[in-house]
This record gives sequence, C-alpha cells and structure tokens, in this order.
Amino acid sequence: MSYVGGYPGAPVSYLIDVLADANEPLLKPLGVYFEQSGSEAAAAALLGASINYPMRGAVTWKSVVGTNVASDALSHVASAGVIGGSVIVIGEDYGEGASILQERTHSAALKSSIPLLDPRDSLQAFARFVEEGFGLSEACNEPVFFSIRIRACHMRGILRCRDNVRPAISMLSPLGAPSFSIDRINLPPFTYQMEAQKFEKRLPAARRYIVERRLNEHLRGDEDHLGIVMQGGLWNTTLRGLHVLGLADTRGRTPVPLLVLNAIHPLVPEELIDFLRDKRRVLVVEEGMPDYIERELKALAHEARLGVEIQGRTSSRRTESTCRSSSSMACAASSSRRG
Repeated sequence: MSYVGGYPGAPVSYLIDVLADANEPLLKPLGVYFEQSGSEAAAAALLGASINYPMRGAVTWKSVVGTNVASDALSHVASAGVIGGSVIVIGEDYGEGASILQERTHSAALKSSIPLLDPRDSLQAFARFVEEGFGLSEACNEPVFFSIRIRACHMRGILRCRDNVRPAISMLSPLGAPSFSIDRINLPPFTYQMEAQKFEKRLPAARRYIVERRLNEHLRGDEDHLGIVMQGGLWNTTLRGLHVLGLADTRGRTPVPLLVLNAIHPLVPEELIDFLRDKRRVLVVEEGMPDYIERELKALAHEARLGVEIQGRTSSRRTESTCRSSSSMACAASSSRRG
C-alpha cells in the first residue's frame, strides 16, 4: 500500500491505534503514508489519491454512522472510479450487543455501486480477502468495502503472512510528474459517463473477478433437495445453529449444501441460480432489514422462469417465504435474522 488512514470509532477504533504504533517502526521505512483522519469524510477523501494514480490505499471507520459521514467524499470516489486498489475496512456492528444504530452498510454499497466483501470469520479468510479486496478493486476500478464484525474479536487461530512489499509510489519514491484526466472530474457531462461505466463495465468486471477467484464458496452436501444461502459474516452463527439442531459437527461439517456469500455485492446471478437448481427448500440467512439478498434471490428465480410460486409472511422478528414448485424446480426460502 502507498497510504493508510482512518477515523477511530467502535468497533474498529483499535485498528487505528495499531497502525499508529506501527508507523515509525514499519510504515515509514516502507514509505507508506499514515494519517489519523479528523473524520470519516477526511478518511474517504484520502481515497481520492487512487482516482488519478495507480496507488493502493486503505482507510477504516465504523459503520453505519461513519459511512454516512463519509458519504459525500465516498460517492465522488465511487463515481469517478479508482486506478489503484482501494479498500475500506468498516466495523459492522449489527445485533443485540451493538454500540451503534441498527443499520447495515449494504444499502450504501448498493447506492454507490461499491463491491461489499463480508468474509466468514476466520483468520485465514481475513488474510485472503484483504488481498482479494485490492485485486477486486483494481479489476473493477471501484473502492471495495471490507466488513469486519464484533465476532472477529473472538477468533483464534494461525495467520500466515507474506513478506512486506514496498509500494512503487510512496513517500520515499514519489511521482516525477502529475497525472490528470479531465474526464475523472465529478461534474456534468462526465458524471453521465461515469454512471454508465458503473453498470456497463465496473459491476460486470466485479462479477467476473468474483467468479474467477471463487470468492463465494459452494460447499456441497448430501441433502441435494435442501440448501442454505448465507452472508459470509453469518457463517459461524449459522453453523452453530445447525450444530444445535444436530445437523453439523463442531468443525462445521454438515450434509446440508451451503452457499457462502463472501461477496454480498454484487451478487452473481449464475451462481445463485445454479445453487437453487433442483432444490425444494432453501434457507436464506441474512442479517437485518431490508432483506436485500432474499429479494434478489426471488427476482432471479422469477426471471429465470423456474416456475416457482412464492408466498411470504413477515413479522417483526423474522421473514418466512415458501416457494412451491410448478415445474422441474422447487424451493422454499426463508430469511432468519440474528438480532
């Protein structure tokens, strides 16, 4: 990375402390610029360096309130797009133990067409998806959200690291000349071109990267007629629930086929339809409202003409949707949300 910064706030405030402690012994010798930003908006503005220059950078703040503060600068970065890989580490604090409002970053990702990674909680997965986040950003020319939850605080295990790599552009090796392009300015008529690029080039490129790098995990089981689609961040919760029901062992092995969405935006229609095929019942484990994943799943099944009748029932605690088959495929989808 060429630069790193952010604004402290629960539940990721300590990440800034760690970076500050590492500034003198590690970051400065590598030429990495570190900034403890005055606000989330200032942290998002750091990403502007990657709009015109092939520089990798990362920032962090708490979500969702912090993302709202950063929304102005973040929208401009997402609209212009980035050349260098840009990752935003957000502290997602949803649930009964939350210290912030009960909202999610998913809506911000949808609004600004920013890819959202929600990896399952393991040290190995985190190490991989930090690297994949930069790769995804460079593949689709958009900043990428990397979601970390409170559950990450309770992880144990071994983390395999790689050697540090000096950035090509840094405080020790600055550029010789500026790089500027007028069509990267967020003003009409360029904003119309940027909006078209989001949906015609950037999001399709993100989907290709997700498929090629197999960011989402399809864990096949013996029960072909059943399945569970879940956010990666709800992996531990879901497997614990299956274990309590006698449907999984303590190592997470289960006969129920699982589709673990480590990338929850953008979703890849082909992956979801392939998972649904030939199943009679599918459980969608999604955190919070609105039920974005369930709704997209239903829309894809309908558009694919899979002959599925969908009936829904919504209450304050959970949403259940039962789908009955009228042709070769049948599924029942229900969304169970952990508070």
